[in-house]
Amino acid sequence: MNTEYLVISAIGADRLGIADDIAAMVSTNGCNIEESKMAVLGGEFAVIMLVSGNGDKLTSLSAHSDELGRRLGLHVEMRSTRAPLQSEGRPYIIESLSLDTPGILHAVTAVLKNEGINIEELETETSSAPWTGAPMFKMKIRISLPREKALAPFRRLIEDLAEKEDLDIRLEALSGLGSE
Repeated sequence: MNTEYLVISAIGADRLGIADDIAAMVSTNGCNIEESKMAVLGGEFAVIMLVSGNGDKLTSLSAHSDELGRRLGLHVEMRSTRAPLQSEGRPYIIESLSLDTPGILHAVTAVLKNEGINIEELETETSSAPWTGAPMFKMKIRISLPREKALAPFRRLIEDLAEKEDLDIRLEALSGLGSE
């Protein structure tokens, strides 16, 4: 059997059971969920997932995306993709917590882009600080630092960014799978 891959993205009004409905949809069609990210943003549920299976099963699943979307109450898109690539770089996490001000994410991602560093995963969240209620911006980015990029100069860039943008930011190596 030749394994193929499909990316599914879906968004719609949040309700109880959406994650199970999507998992059942994939399973019923004889496919497997390789990776997924699901979140409720405002009142909307959003998911992106990588699904694997043989070509016929993925084709069948994809051919029914409109019908499945109507049944689940979601806007569903499906797209064929390649097998996940193994990162050639060194995995690091960048985490930051600061007062929420416009442009924080752009400031950090611009440094990464300028340095040729790939973002593999990015999450942000805004919440109220305990006691004061001040708006706080939390960010977590998983990157792949290219092998040829020296760590010390990159760490200094992150420290300079922290000072310039008034961020509490840290850069940590991932020691292994699932050790965040």
